[in-house]
Amino acid sequence: MTVNLTEGSVAKKMMLFSLPLMAGNLLQQCYNIADTLIVGRFIGANALAAVGSAYTLMTFLTSIILGLCMGSGALFSIRYGERDTETLKKSMAASFLLIGSITVVLNIFVFLGIDGILFFLRVPEAVYGMMREYLLIIFAGISATFLYNYFASFLRAIGESVVPLLFLAVCAILNVILDFWFVLGFHAGVGGAALATVISQFVSGIGIALYTWFRRKEFRIQKKHLQIKKKLIIEIFQFSFLTSVQQSVMNLGILMVQGLVNSFGAGVMAAFAAAVKIDSFAYMPVQDFGNAFSTFVAQNYGAGKPKRIREGCRKAAYLVFGFCMVISAAVWLLAKPLLSLFIEAQETEILAVGVQYLHIEGTFYIGIGILFLFYGYYRAVRKPGMSVVLTVISLGTRVVLAYLLSATGLGVTGIWWSVPIGWALADIAGWLYYVKIKKVKENARET
Repeated sequence: MTVNLTEGSVAKKMMLFSLPLMAGNLLQQCYNIADTLIVGRFIGANALAAVGSAYTLMTFLTSIILGLCMGSGALFSIRYGERDTETLKKSMAASFLLIGSITVVLNIFVFLGIDGILFFLRVPEAVYGMMREYLLIIFAGISATFLYNYFASFLRAIGESVVPLLFLAVCAILNVILDFWFVLGFHAGVGGAALATVISQFVSGIGIALYTWFRRKEFRIQKKHLQIKKKLIIEIFQFSFLTSVQQSVMNLGILMVQGLVNSFGAGVMAAFAAAVKIDSFAYMPVQDFGNAFSTFVAQNYGAGKPKRIREGCRKAAYLVFGFCMVISAAVWLLAKPLLSLFIEAQETEILAVGVQYLHIEGTFYIGIGILFLFYGYYRAVRKPGMSVVLTVISLGTRVVLAYLLSATGLGVTGIWWSVPIGWALADIAGWLYYVKIKKVKENARET
C-alpha cells in the first residue's frame, strides 16, 4: 500500500505511514535482542557483555550506511513530491553506486582494523575473544545491511512503508529460529548468534532488492540513468554525506561512552548492555515516527505545500509528547522485570546498575522524541547540516559530561545523567533555529 503524504488528513496519513516503520524497527530490535537474551541466558554474563558491547560498535559502523541511505531517501521523497520520475531514477543510480562503494571500503576497514578498534574500546580480557569472534562474523553481513536499507529507504520515500516491514518480519523470525538452532542446538556460542543475524540480513536484503526490481518496474534504472552529471553527484553527496555524518557522530559519541563504561568492569558492561537494549526498544517508535515525519515534510516540500508542513509539525509534536509520557511511565515502573529478561535474578548488583540507568534515562524520553522530529525536519527541508549540529550538541555534551561527572563521586551515575542533559540542550538549539528561519521567511514574504 502506497500512502500519498501530500493530500488528505495530516495526522491520519502520518500515522498510517509511520506505523509500519515503527513495527519494522521494533522487529529489528527484537532480532537484536534475541542475540542478547539467548546469549545472556544460555552462555553467561561475559558473553552478554561481549555481545552488548559489540552491538554498540556494530551500530556505529552500520550507521554510516544507514545515514547515507536515509539522506538519499530524503532526496528521493522530494523528487517524488515534484513528480520528476526521470531525475528520481538518476538520483537512485548515483546513490546506489556511491553507497555501494562506501560499503566495500567500510568492510575492508573493519576486517583490517578489528584489533585496533577493540583496543580503543578498552575491552576487558575476559570478553575480548568472544567480542572479536562475534564482530568478525557480523561484519561479513555489511553488504546485506546496505541492500536492505537502500531499497527500504527508496520504498518509504515513495510512500510504501509496509513492504520493508514484511521483509524485516521474515528476517526477525528467521533470526530467532537460527539463534536457537546455532546457540542451543549446535552450541556454537556467540559466533552462532552472529551467524544467525548475518544469514537473516542477507535474506531480507536480497529479498527486498528483488521485490523492487520486479514489482516496481516504473522505477527501474536503465543505461541512460547511469550518465550521472556532477551537479547530481554533489546533491546526492550533500544529502547522504551530511545525514551519514549525523548518524555517525551520534553513534561515535555512544561508542566513546561505551569505552568509558567498559572501564568500570564486566558487571557494569553487562548492566549497560541489557539496559541499552530496553532503552532503544522503548524510544525506537519515536525515532521511526521522526523518519516518517521527515518523509512527510520532504514530499510536501517538493510539492510546494508549506501550510501542510506547518500543520504537520504541530500535530507531530503532540503525538510524540503523548507517546513519550506513556513509555516513560512504563519503563520506570517495569525497569527491574524488563532487565530480568536478560540478567539472572541472583545478579543483584548488575540489576541495580541497570535499574538506575533506566530510571534516569526513561524519565526524559520526551527529550529524544522531540530531537528526532528536529532531525527529520531539517533533513527534509534541505538543511541536513543543522541535523549534524544538533547531534554534535547532544552527543558532545553527553561525552564531555560523562567523563567529567564519572570522575567525581557520581561514578557511573554521572554517565547516565549526561544523556538527558545533552538531549535538552540540543532541543533548545533546534527550537531556536526553527524560530529564526521562520522569522526570516515571514520577513521575506512581507518585503
